[in-house]
Amino acid sequence: MARILVVEDEADLAELVAFNLRQGGHEVVSVEGGADALAEIRRRRPDLVLLDLMLPDVGGLEICRRLRRNPETADLPIVILTAKGHEMDRVVGFEVGADDYVTKPFSPRELVLRIEAVLRRSAAPPGRAEDEAGDETVRIGDLCVEIEAHHVTVAGAAISLTALEHRLLADLARRKGRVQSRDALLERVWGYAPGVETRTVDTHIKRLRIKLGTAATCLETVRGVGYRLRAPSDAR
Repeated sequence: MARILVVEDEADLAELVAFNLRQGGHEVVSVEGGADALAEIRRRRPDLVLLDLMLPDVGGLEICRRLRRNPETADLPIVILTAKGHEMDRVVGFEVGADDYVTKPFSPRELVLRIEAVLRRSAAPPGRAEDEAGDETVRIGDLCVEIEAHHVTVAGAAISLTALEHRLLADLARRKGRVQSRDALLERVWGYAPGVETRTVDTHIKRLRIKLGTAATCLETVRGVGYRLRAPSDAR
């Protein structure tokens, strides 16, 4: 059971979310505004924050930034739940530190599953599966991924990635040259159950390409299948 803080100013929606989370065995605390959310987190840190973006006082993005800047809450799992569904909105949400981004309208069951996936991922100890064994440093062209050190460079210049971006890039790097489906990435990187429909992978891939700059060509889309990392010279 997790203690989840729901930050939502629509009372009916907050009640619906709280009901489904409680049905899943979780403890729920609900607040309507950003200031109340920050006060509640200071009073007693929750296990996860479910955060609307459009709040009557302090906006959700600003709350996310403040939590990530504070060492005491920098690793607090945050799931954004909002009506702002444009791709750039999702990119900004992930960039300020959200662990997942769910748009309204939504399936209550899927929301609970995605929240539980974030909780599992945040609680998982560091380590690798057996098929992830291999060098800690992966080099592909100008791209160098130091997996355990969480250090990525392109042509010697350091690249700043969020924790999720690094986790995704490291997963692809460990399997360089092999195509990874979206479902496989969602299971390994996000901890989602098979069959969950989301554009989270595509959003993160797009953001990774922007950050990788000249090495973006190493991150290949295999249409209708998924993604892989390989040197551009390996293209057929």
